[in-house]
Amino acid sequence: MFEISDSTVAEDGDLSARAASLRSRTAVQNQDRAAWLALFTEDAVVQDPVGPSAFDESGLGHHGTEAIAAFWDTVIAPNPVSMRIHGSYAGAQEVANVITITTEFPDGSRAEVPGVAIYKVNEAGKVVALRAFWEMDQLNFVAAPS
Repeated sequence: MFEISDSTVAEDGDLSARAASLRSRTAVQNQDRAAWLALFTEDAVVQDPVGPSAFDESGLGHHGTEAIAAFWDTVIAPNPVSMRIHGSYAGAQEVANVITITTEFPDGSRAEVPGVAIYKVNEAGKVVALRAFWEMDQLNFVAAPS
């Protein structure tokens, strides 16, 4: 297992899937829509979570730049999101990260969910698929501090 701290960032020129996953985390945590969208190929697919959900009723994922941008606008943009990577396993053009996703709400409460995010990249280091495995019934809601 490759350990990744909260401050680990991708090195310039690294075209690996792990580097793409770190760039994705940085863009999400910085709320940088343009940087996040630039990580994906034009025909990429995002499944977050994999399967039918409130974010993707068909369960087939968000295909292409326009659909991935809409996913950002409706799921990621409304509230700050952070991603802790507990471990990372790479193979060929893919990486599987064991993660906890935390979404913070304006009242100070937050939702946390454990999962696994799998990134697949092409030879140029662009993401062709992001598949996040997590379960809605595993969401943990934490009240705002008093």
